[in-house]
Amino acid sequence: MSDASIQTNTDTGEAGFGDYFALLKPRVMSLVVFTALVGLLVAPVGVNPVVCLASILFIAVGGGASGALNMWWDADIDRKMRRTQSRPIPSGKVTEGEAFAIGMALSAMAVVMLGLAANLMAAALLAFTIFFYVVIYTMWLKRWTPQNIVIGGAAGAFPPMIGWAVATGGISIESVLMFALTFAWTPPHFWALALFTKGDYANAGVPMLTVTHGRRATRAHILGYSLVLAVVAIALGLTSIGGPVYMAVALILNGMFIKGAWDVFRRDDAASDADRHKAERGLFKLSLAYLFLHYGALLVEASLKPFGLGGWG
Repeated sequence: MSDASIQTNTDTGEAGFGDYFALLKPRVMSLVVFTALVGLLVAPVGVNPVVCLASILFIAVGGGASGALNMWWDADIDRKMRRTQSRPIPSGKVTEGEAFAIGMALSAMAVVMLGLAANLMAAALLAFTIFFYVVIYTMWLKRWTPQNIVIGGAAGAFPPMIGWAVATGGISIESVLMFALTFAWTPPHFWALALFTKGDYANAGVPMLTVTHGRRATRAHILGYSLVLAVVAIALGLTSIGGPVYMAVALILNGMFIKGAWDVFRRDDAASDADRHKAERGLFKLSLAYLFLHYGALLVEASLKPFGLGGWG
């Protein structure tokens, strides 16, 4: 398939493949796929490569379905925010009805096929994840409470648990802590972004913490959650899937993250505005790499175990 064939059809105003693909929030989907794959690969039970590939595919489809339903429901506020106005629905490429139909169809297909390919526990977790993201977060929490990101972050934290369930058919302390790592990471990640996109959320009427409580309170919350995040990250390193490599990565990254959160906390709005939110942007950029590096370190530990090198011995 050529690059041209997947681009949006901007000349004609009609939707192209790229517009429909954008409905699935591919950037978010990439994190879903990666963390689910790590959860599957670090589990103590081997999985047939075909089952592994099929399971990750259906988890990705389920994540994409959630994105489409999120865009369907949030079309009104997406039209008001600068960073979302080019999305398929606000730009007029895809109708709200199309987005809803695609989201519902893909959700059903993903859950049923994951159940057939893997097991009912994994399918049930995927179904609950979609429900939580679309109904609990998108339809309810996002427009109701400034703690929307905190509670809603659970939806993005389930994929490694789903991957682990694909392999083991159950839940364990390791999968719970992988969930907790993503859950605790979500608030400082999004609040760092909100500190330099405050106008967008205010214009859309979304009660982000920066809008309801101000940037001073948001800075304090970022620091608090960064400390919690460090505890969770280190605790994960002490389980059966951790080890020296992971722990070294966790200590370095969390030291950097806390330092970044402290730099954000001790600034006032005037200093932040003066340098165009340099510290806030820096923390947000670090947060983008944070999860990939932690989960990547878990993969390294798993890959070393067959040689007697991974883990704590």
